[in-house]
Amino acid sequence: MLWWQWVVAGIGLALAELAIPAFFVIWFGAGALLVGLATLFMPDLSLAEQLSIWLLASLAFVFAWFRVFKTSRHKTRIGLSDGQLVGEVGLTVTEIAPFQRGTVRFQKPMLGAEEWACMADESIPAGERVRVAAVEGSFLKVTRVHKGPA
Repeated sequence: MLWWQWVVAGIGLALAELAIPAFFVIWFGAGALLVGLATLFMPDLSLAEQLSIWLLASLAFVFAWFRVFKTSRHKTRIGLSDGQLVGEVGLTVTEIAPFQRGTVRFQKPMLGAEEWACMADESIPAGERVRVAAVEGSFLKVTRVHKGPA
């Protein structure tokens, strides 16, 4: 293959990443761009050598992404984010019947969302202040915030 064919393939794979939002295909596109650059300076590389360079470079990019660049994971998975939500106070948007789902809204977004599905052990009308007691799967367990003596 010629160098420009690798460059076109690399750009095509990078554009395919827009349709496949896994942030994985782009590294194979980067590998193809690297082979295009190598073929530009060493035009006598055989197709087997070019494919070997592409495969090794792509796998090295993928490995580097997952090992080096993604060392800190964001706590956006609800089941792993108990410590960030428990104790937060919000306002019920809908009435919550005992053991039925309702909606609670927070003043500031919690893990990227202002509103969350919630459940309670007691009936809580809309507009009441509630405190997050626990995270259970994909919803929050809330309790009514009791008003202290005035």
